[in-house]
Amino acid sequence: MQTSHRAAPWDTFLKGISITVTLLLLGIFLLVACFVPDQTMPTVRIVVMAVPVSILLAALLFVVRDYTLRDGALYVRRLLWTTRVELGDLREAAIDPDAGAHSIRLFGNGGLFSFSGWFRNARLGRYRAFVTDWRQAVVLRADKGTVVLSPADPAGFVRGLQASRAAGMAPRGAPRRGH
Repeated sequence: MQTSHRAAPWDTFLKGISITVTLLLLGIFLLVACFVPDQTMPTVRIVVMAVPVSILLAALLFVVRDYTLRDGALYVRRLLWTTRVELGDLREAAIDPDAGAHSIRLFGNGGLFSFSGWFRNARLGRYRAFVTDWRQAVVLRADKGTVVLSPADPAGFVRGLQASRAAGMAPRGAPRRGH
């Protein structure tokens, strides 16, 4: 069974970081384009102009659009591709608006269009995040690690997950709901 859920709309914090960093990076690009003469080390000028635009485009590709749970894996749909995260046996799915509190980023994106990557805090330990609104966070604890995501309807996500798990646990030969 498969359940798909849209990602939560961006919260104010994510919007603020994204707008601020976008303006900063575009400002660097424009400053170099307008005020550094063409003949002044052209290779350096081109690189300095390309880096901010490259950062924006790379981060934009990692935007979180929606989540699908299927066959023991979480599929996170991005702008141009889908990231598959093996969960194995799921032990717990809980709504936790404080999941990201006091986290440090180990590797990944800390707020430019999403919070994506590897993070760590004292309560969850090391976890992988695919978040657009921390207040709507759902924590999935599984054999293969902990994942935090933020569906638009956290309660609906957890209910759908529980329903799909219950349907998957039907005894052999018994009809499953929806079939």
